[in-house]
Amino acid sequence: MGGCAGSRRRLSDSEGEEADPAPRPPPQDRQGAHWKNAVGFWLLGLCNNFSYVVMLSAAHDILSHQRAPGNQSHVDPDPTPTSHNSSSRFDCNSVSTAAVLLADILPTLVIKLLAPLGLHLLPYSPRVLTSGICAAGSFILVAFSHSVGISLCGVVLASISSGLGEVTFLALTAFYPRAVISWWSSGTGGAGLLGALSYLGLTQAGLSPQHTLLSMLGIPALLLASYFLLLTSPGPQDPGGEGEADTAARQPLINSEASESKPGSSSHLSLQERWTVFKGLLRYIVPLVLVYFAEYFINQGLFELLFFRNTFLSHAQQYRWYQMLYQAGVFASRSSLRCCRIRHTWALALLQCLNLAFLLADVWLSFLPSIYLVFLIILYEGLLGGAAYVNTFHNIALETSSEHREFAMATACISDTLGISLSGLLALPLHDFLCQFS
Repeated sequence: MGGCAGSRRRLSDSEGEEADPAPRPPPQDRQGAHWKNAVGFWLLGLCNNFSYVVMLSAAHDILSHQRAPGNQSHVDPDPTPTSHNSSSRFDCNSVSTAAVLLADILPTLVIKLLAPLGLHLLPYSPRVLTSGICAAGSFILVAFSHSVGISLCGVVLASISSGLGEVTFLALTAFYPRAVISWWSSGTGGAGLLGALSYLGLTQAGLSPQHTLLSMLGIPALLLASYFLLLTSPGPQDPGGEGEADTAARQPLINSEASESKPGSSSHLSLQERWTVFKGLLRYIVPLVLVYFAEYFINQGLFELLFFRNTFLSHAQQYRWYQMLYQAGVFASRSSLRCCRIRHTWALALLQCLNLAFLLADVWLSFLPSIYLVFLIILYEGLLGGAAYVNTFHNIALETSSEHREFAMATACISDTLGISLSGLLALPLHDFLCQFS
């Protein structure tokens, strides 16, 4: 079939109508559609999270540079740090990088909180178009910014793009075989690695931050092309596609004898049904909130303070390497669903909290002798975070009836955003405390 704009219009405008059963396509066509959808969701995951990751990778630069006359951007490839307190052993910025994290996540939190209340009434195509425009606007605004305040407005645009895109595309997976969740998750992990690595590599190579950000404008265009040109129209198909074993292992989130209907019928769920589904999701939402709280408290609260003076890397370069290694771990684990599946995601939350406690103790006591040990811990941190994300959404898709799946996927994606927001709010006062009294 051609582009999927028409298919998404059918999903949004005719959800309540029963379509006549379509003839099953030949095996070759089904195989081709499978790979188009797999690649399409991988690219959507990659493009959706890319601007969000780039803004976090640039956070230290955004806040540390003192704009000099003639500079084209306030972001400098290797800025000279401006200490909050000259006597502090941490070489602190005047504002924690958690400020960029909050600008990058709070708009997403608002979108995800409001999404279950009525976002399904807006067709998919306008949502995707808005997401792509906001992503492009974020790169342009930060690239040409002359102040930290305007740059943070650009970060907010990246947050709107990422949040709207995530809630849209995760809900969209309900109309496709469940395997696309793994491809979407792997793509989001790829965004982390490619975003952090591209910012690190291009700035290390001497490219100006303005040109680095402007060179990334092709990513929003790829997002729109993947959605409108690559995805196929979802037809009548088994949303599982993973065999008898998974079906037999299902433990439904809610006890219901209702027959499974089309995923799109979630727009007609009553408030009582939505509340019941939400309560069933809590055993996955709570561990994912804890995982993301711990890892982003590390990333935006402690990375800046894990500063080693006895290395060849500057402070800004150390921060970029931390971000890149974390994203490498996330990419590896978000792509691991076919190799390793974890049902008890609370174990990942516990391990991530132990990571936080260990690194917080090192920030206070400085007992780790080498930055390379920190590199390994950060890589491990990323592995835990990515595994928690992909397994949480796989388990939800496995255990939710098709009539509830779209709502459940859109609702559960609040978990990571809520954890990240809480970590940012707590990291700000921690930064001030450590920088003033150390």
